[in-house]
Amino acid sequence: MKENMPTDMQILIIEDDPDINQMLRLLLRQNGYGTVSAYSGTEGVLVHGKNIRLVLLDLMLPGRSGEEIVRELKQKHNVPIIVMSAIHDVNKKVDLFALGADDYVTKPFHNEELLARIAARLRTGGEAPKGEKLVYKELTLDRADFSASCGGAPMELSRHEFALLALLMENPGRTCTKSRIYDSVWDDENSADDNTLNVHISKLRKKLRECSPEADYIETVWGVGYRLKK
Repeated sequence: MKENMPTDMQILIIEDDPDINQMLRLLLRQNGYGTVSAYSGTEGVLVHGKNIRLVLLDLMLPGRSGEEIVRELKQKHNVPIIVMSAIHDVNKKVDLFALGADDYVTKPFHNEELLARIAARLRTGGEAPKGEKLVYKELTLDRADFSASCGGAPMELSRHEFALLALLMENPGRTCTKSRIYDSVWDDENSADDNTLNVHISKLRKKLRECSPEADYIETVWGVGYRLKK
């Protein structure tokens, strides 16, 4: 374990590649964050404590699975976890969110994107438990069994629709850009396009109207993305 920039509020980096671990440490230090580095999941759980504000977790660690580590980190000290992985698998991402991960960034990533995700999670993550249910007005998503309801009426959602609606509900009142949606819901910007996103938004709006005809939940921010209406 290596510690830098003494502070009682730090970011835990769990990454077994020494070069990537060092790169992340330098990037975070240059942007004013303190860091604690671990090189295995077991070490990461051991050093995870009250001074940690956020965890950057490489999914492909030797020995134990990333899914196990996510669960143990959350049980020990519930702070935001951003998973880093080269795996392009929507089902894997959805499973990780169900276990408690708060965000997912696909390697290789742009430093600016990672820093923006960290800043967003630190603003909204805090110590509040993420829980398995997301609630917004009359809309409820349960990540434990991938169920959804609006106005008390059940909704049948595809995996992409569920992941898209969950992303919007995790960021109430904030615009989710198209690039962020592509990265979180699909593999990346090249695996989906505006037409694909528009079709999924249209289907979600239709299903929401069927359950709650008087409500209009999803708002378009032209040229940028989408957000939930206040």
